[in-house]
Amino acid sequence: MSPASAPAPPSLALGMIGNCTISALVDARAGIVWCCMPRFDGDPVFNALLDAGESGSRFAFALDDFAGSEQWYELNTAVLRTRLTDRAGNCVEVTDFAPRFFAHSRFFRPVLLVRRVRPVRGSPRLRVLLKVRYDWGRDTPAITRGSNHVRYVGETLALRLNTDAPVPYVLSGQPFVLDREHNFLLGEDESLARGIADTARHLEQETIAYWKLWCQRLALPLQWQEAVIRAAITLKMSLFEDTGAIVAAMTTSIPESAHSGRNWDYRYCWLRDAFFVVRALNSLSEVGTMEDYLRWLANIVVEVGDGHIQPLYGIGREHALPERILDHLPGYRGMGPVRVGNQAAEHLQHDVYGNIVLGAAQAFHDRRLLHPSGPAEFERLERVGERAVQVYGKPDAGMWELRTRARIHTSSALMSWAACDRLAKIAAALQRPERADYWRGHARRMQDEILRRAWNAERKAFAESFDGRDLDASVLLMAEVGLIDPRDSRFVSTLQVMEKVLCDGPYMRRYEAADDFGKPETSFNICTFWRIDTLARVGRRDQARDIFEAMLAVRNPLGLLSEDTHVASGEMWGNFPQTYSMVGVINAAMRLSAPWDTVI
Repeated sequence: MSPASAPAPPSLALGMIGNCTISALVDARAGIVWCCMPRFDGDPVFNALLDAGESGSRFAFALDDFAGSEQWYELNTAVLRTRLTDRAGNCVEVTDFAPRFFAHSRFFRPVLLVRRVRPVRGSPRLRVLLKVRYDWGRDTPAITRGSNHVRYVGETLALRLNTDAPVPYVLSGQPFVLDREHNFLLGEDESLARGIADTARHLEQETIAYWKLWCQRLALPLQWQEAVIRAAITLKMSLFEDTGAIVAAMTTSIPESAHSGRNWDYRYCWLRDAFFVVRALNSLSEVGTMEDYLRWLANIVVEVGDGHIQPLYGIGREHALPERILDHLPGYRGMGPVRVGNQAAEHLQHDVYGNIVLGAAQAFHDRRLLHPSGPAEFERLERVGERAVQVYGKPDAGMWELRTRARIHTSSALMSWAACDRLAKIAAALQRPERADYWRGHARRMQDEILRRAWNAERKAFAESFDGRDLDASVLLMAEVGLIDPRDSRFVSTLQVMEKVLCDGPYMRRYEAADDFGKPETSFNICTFWRIDTLARVGRRDQARDIFEAMLAVRNPLGLLSEDTHVASGEMWGNFPQTYSMVGVINAAMRLSAPWDTVI
């Protein structure tokens, strides 16, 4: 293959397609470089994001004498289009999506990727570069073929490619002149009920219609609508609808900074992250995701009973997520290790109970829901509240999942307070005054102690732990969840001190103290968004808007964000796309936008 037609080098300039069952990441040259099947945390059948060499697997279309590409989403959809042009001006367009729409009284969201390729200009010569691998690249499937399909059969998974392209060219990677549209449907080993082209066309039309109607129902801010829509669609695609779990990101082992070793598997459901996703979508009046998530959460709460609740679970509610390293994969840009599983599932993170209550609270007050919560759900949630009371004031790993240090983290105590505060409000709504008084009592006691013991008079700031002195961006959540008035002089002072210590220009790091790997080199995007929210709350809206615009500028060309941003280069690092970061886009826009009545 000529250098001009070689795959794009690994980067996070990726688009995401998905349907709430599977997802795929597509690079700027229309190469699928990451896709796990049959679900988000499954085996990556395409793993080139972590193995860019010849042994890596991908699904790409390459033009001889490639010259350039452009890429965009079909307006208000998760349908991605990429145009590839060669040096002679010949051009093809690739359309990528995972089908999702309502049919036969259910959502149709199969394990299926649809790729449609059409000539736009001239007589382009195209190669189909399709390599499927199983067991994290270690298993080469057996390949069988028919007149219009290719089967990739492994020990635990079999995929079928239905295509109207010449099968010999698909198998050989030999270039051919693209003189008409060709369709590629890769999914479970099933034959199609209709013709390939008709099926692909129908699936595209219905999927576009679904996403456009979904976006039409969003309650958008006046400003930054395109950014909010893209963030909302990305968050929706992070929902595993079968169970209601919401994954933190679609990838594993994208390092938080170059050669840092901070490589983690984020393809699971963190109760903390899921709460923020639900709340962001609720702010846009998209409450369906909340109802799906509450279904998953209710199963966790019932299953655990009065016992310990983990900070994260598998998307099928798996408790054990043993962490292991895959030495045979070089990792993103050769920066291993590649980890599967996450040891954080074994941690004590006491903020989890507050995040459960916060995630469920709206369902007791919102009359739009198909399944509003009532007395039975309240009694179940009270058991979670009792656990929040029991763990309050006890050391834990904290929300940043420190592996070698336990403290009484302010953020964990804060979430115990939030659990009690919201339970009191739910009890009042259910006309249970005795329970409201009970939970208010706990909340008052916790609030008083948090404000006293987290305050460090020497530094004039709330510290990351009781009686501590180190700074941590998570204490900015004190105002967001309502523990303290944001204009309280202590909170304003905390922000000012943090800006001097934790901020590099517009960007904000998580904490100042070294962790298991030393001091972080990159900013953590959600912390920057917490700063934006706090600035708006304390009246510094112009500065908040400037920082928000800076964050929008470091998104990738398709409007997506990863977990971290390098403060000097603006380059994205960390797992991708990060739901926490996309939540920040929505929250900032909703807080900072001018009201609609300024234009109507």
